[in-house]
Amino acid sequence: MTPITELAEWRRLRDGLGEATVGFVPTMGALHDGHLALIRRSAAENDLTVVSVFVNATQFTNAADLDAYPRTLAEDVRLAAAAGADHVIAPDHASMYPDGYRFRVTEGEVAAVLEGVHRPGHFDGVLTIVLKLLNLVRPHRAYFGEKDYQQFLLVRGMVEALLLPVEVVPCPTVRDPDGLALSSRNVRLSAAARSQAALLPAILAAARSPEEARQRLVEAGFEVNYLAEAWGRRLAAVVIDGVRLIDNLPLGRGGAVRE
Repeated sequence: MTPITELAEWRRLRDGLGEATVGFVPTMGALHDGHLALIRRSAAENDLTVVSVFVNATQFTNAADLDAYPRTLAEDVRLAAAAGADHVIAPDHASMYPDGYRFRVTEGEVAAVLEGVHRPGHFDGVLTIVLKLLNLVRPHRAYFGEKDYQQFLLVRGMVEALLLPVEVVPCPTVRDPDGLALSSRNVRLSAAARSQAALLPAILAAARSPEEARQRLVEAGFEVNYLAEAWGRRLAAVVIDGVRLIDNLPLGRGGAVRE
């Protein structure tokens, strides 16, 4: 498979798809098994699956983090195709931001808490690029992992508010055998920190309250950005070995965490 980098080429191809149902998986590349699970689900539920690979500069609040983000397009295309993708689009920044980011999508409620506090402007960049990609791909369904639960809520809310004709499909978080949620950032952890990182989901699940979870994470050596319960979830963001990780688990009856 050859990635499609020109928007005009993609538009011509998209116009010729006729009545085929299209599933869409937006990514920033560095694909892992979590991404591949989304692609496989889309391939099972649609006639065609499109994957985007686009490192979106406008959602980074730290220039060093953007510079360090892995770019592995050739491998991403190979993995996407093996998982069932029919097309990979990989446009450049100038194509996606011909306005220089003068126009953007802003949400003032869900985006103002948790990740929004610690990464100001992050969700403006996320929502803006997702809207652009949805307009470009014109999918019937778009697939998002629940690990970024706040992001999923915002994307679903934007789609509903702007009357976009697409179903936003949430997909369960994919985890390593020790419970750590898969993330492109995990590869930046040292061996010791990677072992320690598995305590994050374990503590989130076992703690009887957010306060207890926070205390146990601090005692385990994590820097805790936030730990809160909202939207039926217990959510956390932590830093270990200089790497920021997020995770969440659903709450059951009485506020207990469901693993």
